[in-house]
Amino acid sequence: MQQQQTRVTEDPQAHRFEVFLDDDLAGFIDYKRTAAGLSFLHTEIDPRFGGRGLGSVLVRGALDAARAQGLDVLPFCPFVRRYIQRHPEYLDLVPADRRARFELGSEGSGTASPA
Repeated sequence: MQQQQTRVTEDPQAHRFEVFLDDDLAGFIDYKRTAAGLSFLHTEIDPRFGGRGLGSVLVRGALDAARAQGLDVLPFCPFVRRYIQRHPEYLDLVPADRRARFELGSEGSGTASPA
């Protein structure tokens, strides 16, 4: 059995990142771009693709893209916020003065849940 390939791409016209499983669109994260960064608003995975970890693949890809572009992140989407809580290596993408708004502590504060 051939392993299915995942990829995350940005669709700037639609203001979202998308995750594909092979050639099938499996989900997306809507965002609003500002001068300072990206506000992640909503994450959705098609129910046909649920339970495969594609939400995490999608969030990781979107956060990695934000980092590569030097952008701050505001995780209004609860799924993105929980991902950052569980993966504190992404906490630095959220401006320090905005972390309390999202119930995100500083690295090493013990507020992040284990993966």
